[in-house]
Amino acid sequence: MDGKLTLSDGTVFLGKSFGFEGSTSGEVVFNTSMVGYPEALTDPSYFGQILVLTYPLQGNYGVPKKDFWESKKIQVKGLIVQNYIDHPSHFESEKTLGEWLREEKIPALQGIDTRALTIKLREHGVMLGRIEVESRVKSQESSNTKSRLSTLATGDFTYDPNKENILPYVSCKEVEVYGSGKKNIVLIDCGAKENIIRSLVKRGVKVTRVPWDFNPLDAKIDFDGVLISNGPGDPKQAKQTIENVEQILNKNIPTFGICLGSQILSLAAGGNTYKLKFGHRGQNQPIQDQITKKAIITSQNHGFAVDIKSMGSGWQEWFVNLNDGTNEGIRHKKKPFMAVQFHPEANPGPVDGGYLFDEFISFL
Repeated sequence: MDGKLTLSDGTVFLGKSFGFEGSTSGEVVFNTSMVGYPEALTDPSYFGQILVLTYPLQGNYGVPKKDFWESKKIQVKGLIVQNYIDHPSHFESEKTLGEWLREEKIPALQGIDTRALTIKLREHGVMLGRIEVESRVKSQESSNTKSRLSTLATGDFTYDPNKENILPYVSCKEVEVYGSGKKNIVLIDCGAKENIIRSLVKRGVKVTRVPWDFNPLDAKIDFDGVLISNGPGDPKQAKQTIENVEQILNKNIPTFGICLGSQILSLAAGGNTYKLKFGHRGQNQPIQDQITKKAIITSQNHGFAVDIKSMGSGWQEWFVNLNDGTNEGIRHKKKPFMAVQFHPEANPGPVDGGYLFDEFISFL
C-alpha cells in the first residue's frame, strides 16, 4: 500500500506501508542509532511521537522476545524508515518488524528519504505530522469527505503530546515490588524503562514501583531513596509529580532523576526547563563530567532540557553535552540529590554511565 507522511508545514513525503494500514499523528522526531529498534519502539519516552530512524536498514534482525523490550508494548505512534528488511536473520528473532507493527496497530512507512526528512527537522525543529495509508485515505474520503476536509482545513489533524499530561498513559496503575534487598528505592514511574528496574535489582536493592502521581510520603511504606524515571512529554505538564518531588526534596531524602526525571527534579527545586529545537535521540551522545572532566558516550532520548542558569546556588552543573553545550546533569552541592538527562541504564546504547546507579545507592 502507498502511504504518505504530511508535516504540519505542509511538506509531504511519499512511501510504502509495511505496518498497520491506518492513519496516525504525533510529533515527528528522529533517532540516529544504528541498532536497537526493539528497545526504542518500546521506550515509553516515545509515546505520542512518530519515530524516524536515520540508519538506512531496519528490520534485518527481526523482533526478539519480550525480555529485550523496555515496556510491554510498542509506544511510538508511527515509524518511518528508509529501507525495511522483511526477511530477518537472527537466531533470537520471533517475528518480523512488520508483523509486530501490524499486531500492535502501528502505521509504518518505508522508502522515505530519511536523510532529507532529518535535515528538515534539524533546520526547522521537530514538527507535528500525520501518517496516512492509501486504502485508509480512500475509505475516509469516500465515507466522510466533508468532515475530513474540514478537519484538514483547520489544521487540527495532528496530535501534540506536549499539550497534555500524558504520564497516565505510560505509568503503572498500582504499586509493584521487585527484588528483595535491604534498601528500598521508590521508583516514580513516569514511563520507566524496564532496564532501570533491572539495573537496580541486580545491585541488590528492592524496588517499589509506584504510579506517576503517587506520593510515597503519604503511604505506609518504608523507603531509603527515590528515583524519578524517564518518560514522555513536557515536564511542566506533570504538576502532581513536581509537587510530590518538592515535598521529597524538602525531607532531604536521597533522590535521583533520569531524563524526564531530571527535568521534574529541577522544576521541583525551583528551576526551569525549555524545549530543544530537535532534541537528542541516539546512542552516541558525548558528554563531560564537569567535576572530574571525564567524558563518556551515552544513550539519549529527550526533547526538553534543564536551564542550568535557573537553578539555585546550592546546585551545580554535573554533565554537559559536548555537541551543543546543553545541560546533561545536575547535583546538589551538599544534599543527596542528583539527576542526569541521559540514560545510564542504556538499552540500547553504551553502558558508560552505569556507575551512576552505584553512586546513587551509596547515598542510601
